[in-house]
Amino acid sequence: MTTNFPATSRYALTPTGTFVRADGTPVTYLCRRFVPAPESFALLQWHRVVQNERLDNIAAQYLGDPQQFWRLCDANRALCPDELTATIGRKLAITLPEGIPGVPHA
Repeated sequence: MTTNFPATSRYALTPTGTFVRADGTPVTYLCRRFVPAPESFALLQWHRVVQNERLDNIAAQYLGDPQQFWRLCDANRALCPDELTATIGRKLAITLPEGIPGVPHA
């Protein structure tokens, strides 16, 4: 079943399932999304966190869309987005989306 999520959503490719209640009423739900291993992403560059930086601003700077902050979470194994900018000086991997290969030694 297709979803109504935009192509840029973290849930765009997540399948849906259907549960049928005892009374026969179908309930459509979003299946679990498994986060890919960060090693499966092609690294573009590193970003070092500075004081008072926000993840949405970093996403806008590198990915062109502040709503793509979830891609930074996936690439850096973060379950809580705020943890990525909590430590000044932390290096964040800026990557291509999953499945898009990078150019070696670019």
